[in-house]
Amino acid sequence: MREVTLIQIFNHHIAKKYLSRSGIVHAIACAYHAFKLAKERGVSVDLATKAALLHDMGHYTWYRNGKWDYDLYKQNDIHAIKGAERAHKLLIRLGENPIIAKEIALAVLFHTDSYMPEGFINRTPLQEIVKLADEMDEEEGGMHHYRKMDRDRAIKMIERLDEMVEEELKSSEL
Repeated sequence: MREVTLIQIFNHHIAKKYLSRSGIVHAIACAYHAFKLAKERGVSVDLATKAALLHDMGHYTWYRNGKWDYDLYKQNDIHAIKGAERAHKLLIRLGENPIIAKEIALAVLFHTDSYMPEGFINRTPLQEIVKLADEMDEEEGGMHHYRKMDRDRAIKMIERLDEMVEEELKSSEL
């Protein structure tokens, strides 16, 4: 039994604030990609979907002269650092196991190396899955952060993913 579900995360005010900044459609798409990758690789689908859902909650928009500046963002980006902190705080507030919350926060931290020297990160399987899930949904110029979906549809998709995670956890216990 999981301590915290995806829908609990999604409905928390912290997630509402920060997931809307980084793109709810992107977060949900990444969570679905992470589920598939985790299942294929024998990694916890629970941790993978949570980390992928939360991976970009540290985003800050970089504007120059009133326009989004992707180059400025790439130059100054530390969203993974801020996102790891926010994800950890959110999970702990929701009652997640502290060891699991830390593992998820580290997967958020290491989902990108845009803020580190090339080749600096040696990822765990969970961290690699979150990185790949993010890359699978990327669009040029960061446009994947701007796709829209109404909240009711997003909730249905998250609830369905929660069901899939539960089914997978039950089948792995047998």
